[in-house]
Amino acid sequence: MAVTEAERDAMSRALELAGNGPRGINPQVGAVILAPDGTVLAEGWHRGAGTPHAEVDALSALTPAQARGATAVVTLEPCNHTGRTGPCAQALIDAGIARVVYALDDPGAVSGGGAERLRAAGVEVVAGEKAEEARALIADWLEVQRLGRPHVTVKWAQSLDGRAAASDGTSQWITGPAARADVHRRRAAADAIVVGTGTVLADDPALTARDGDVLLPHQPVPVVIGSRETPADAAVRRHPHAPVFHPGHDLTAVLADLRERGIQRVFVEGGPTLASAFIAAGLADSILAYIAPVLLGGDRLALTDVGVATITDARHLVVDEWVPLGPDLLAIARPLDPATREGA
Repeated sequence: MAVTEAERDAMSRALELAGNGPRGINPQVGAVILAPDGTVLAEGWHRGAGTPHAEVDALSALTPAQARGATAVVTLEPCNHTGRTGPCAQALIDAGIARVVYALDDPGAVSGGGAERLRAAGVEVVAGEKAEEARALIADWLEVQRLGRPHVTVKWAQSLDGRAAASDGTSQWITGPAARADVHRRRAAADAIVVGTGTVLADDPALTARDGDVLLPHQPVPVVIGSRETPADAAVRRHPHAPVFHPGHDLTAVLADLRERGIQRVFVEGGPTLASAFIAAGLADSILAYIAPVLLGGDRLALTDVGVATITDARHLVVDEWVPLGPDLLAIARPLDPATREGA
């Protein structure tokens, strides 16, 4: 079924509206309701967990007579389940909406299926309009649905010979100013920054994202993992966000908790022990290795045990990009799917 010009314009507007909503446990969704002649009747967006979904938000501005026979243009397939709110598909049916145009299918096993419910009720449904734009908008949320947990980036800085610190434990600074500035930009793109208590006790990091001495507009939530107590005067306690403390070492449980908090992208910036633990557990989706042209020697390795007992167990990576940063080099990599390895 063809999409009209008015519906196409309405989808562009719905995508703009979706961006008003917060990133979190629920996707950002926008909706526009059109009269049969293409006139915009109402607009809405999802304003956060527990609030009306975009379709219901838009419908709330209409009288029953206005809604009946109208078209709903939505950036995500209307949901088909009852959570904190009722199913949007049923709300559209009850309102007498005659046609629904949406961009992306809902990937949820429970929440998906709204289009089928709408069609069964006699509503005309068109899917896929501006799907790529909608996918880009909620890419992080979609990744969380695919993984079942937040996306994890593990970062470390190392010497050319693979050391994270000199023999006496000093590590500031292995890399130069350009590399450190790049780290802060990437911190600002994350929802949470994770370290272990060992890093907090040894380095007293602020765990903020900065441009020089100025805090960047978006700050990741600091997360500290480990059983040792964080001092009352630690810099992390002065972070713009209240720190989240996890006394255990169950990384799967930590990520599950962060997902419930609406965290979609996690930036792991602890020491070798924590970085190695995430990799060994298969929980590193992206790796950032900042490599400085210095030699340190000694036993302060950037990684420790990652579960490789023999060369055939090696954790193969795909390097997506090599980024020069002054005298340093950043390797941006991700795990290679064993099924795609040559000879597999």
